[in-house]
Amino acid sequence: MHPMLNIAVRAARAAGNVITRGFENRDDLEIQSKGAQDFVTKIDKEAELTIIQKIQQSYPDHSFIGEEGGNIKGNDDFTWVIDPLDGTSNFIAGIPHFAVSIALLFKGKVDQAVVFDPIRGELFASSKGSGAQLNGYRLRCSKAKDLSSAIVATALPFRDMTHFDKELVRFSKVIKDCGDFRRSGSAALDLAYVAAGRYDGYFEKGLKAWDMAAGELLVKESGGLVTDYAGNNDPLYDELKQAGSANGIVAGNPRVVQNIVKRLK
Repeated sequence: MHPMLNIAVRAARAAGNVITRGFENRDDLEIQSKGAQDFVTKIDKEAELTIIQKIQQSYPDHSFIGEEGGNIKGNDDFTWVIDPLDGTSNFIAGIPHFAVSIALLFKGKVDQAVVFDPIRGELFASSKGSGAQLNGYRLRCSKAKDLSSAIVATALPFRDMTHFDKELVRFSKVIKDCGDFRRSGSAALDLAYVAAGRYDGYFEKGLKAWDMAAGELLVKESGGLVTDYAGNNDPLYDELKQAGSANGIVAGNPRVVQNIVKRLK
């Protein structure tokens, strides 16, 4: 295992311990609202701090971008992008479907990635050029040949309703032609499931860098394709430069991605 990936795995597991303890004692949660249907708990913040501290023990000069404000300016060549608890609404409701997402960007490109589901004990990990693994076993994306038999994961923009009607039309064009669809509440796990071949495809608009950075590498390293809604490469780069993932993300089996993009354009 790459030494930087090893550190990311340790950090993810440490954050997972924080999260599972908090999940078992949700009656004590302090819940704050960051916006419409956008919540944060003390567990989110504690998990993010745990991740940063664990990584800084080995790489004190690296930069950090964290969902809960853990933004630290350091060596720009190495930037850790962190979502300490992707699926906070599930966590609050007692739905056991959420994850820790950690990605390392080297000169702006994702080089290491970890998505950890602390409830199931599933650790998805990847180093650029070395494939993707789940608990040490090699992952391959699905081999679905068409959209009609594909299971597709997605989500509608429930926080920002400005473009809801337009997105609903796009949603309908894909969903009516696919085999089935899922809406899980965790983009990081959706992308990890695509890498594992559990989902054949995935699309969503409005994601932040911490939602998709790790998952994007997992999908690519499992043989999948990642584009924006127009079929262009690297939606993560767009989000980092423009903020808000204006062009959306589509991921999955290459044939399924091509069919989804046709309907989203």
